[in-house]
Amino acid sequence: MLINAILISDTDTVVTVTRELSPGDEIIFMSKGKRAIVKARSSIPIYHKAAIKQINQGEAVLKYGEIIGHATTAILPGEHVHTHNLAT
Repeated sequence: MLINAILISDTDTVVTVTRELSPGDEIIFMSKGKRAIVKARSSIPIYHKAAIKQINQGEAVLKYGEIIGHATTAILPGEHVHTHNLAT
């Protein structure tokens, strides 16, 4: 399978998907020089964020190696991360 998500910094907790994904699809990205895979738990529109790690309610969400907001609810790996579960 081809890579379909971009991890910008190895400290990030989310990736940006490069195609629309459905539940059960593989989110494939490079991390520390190796291919990594997380199963999508929800539909994720193209160019949106997907969690690659467990993010607990209130925890910082990291993208670009920076805090982009905080989780308003627990977010599981493979879930869509957007305004419904992220406060900026």
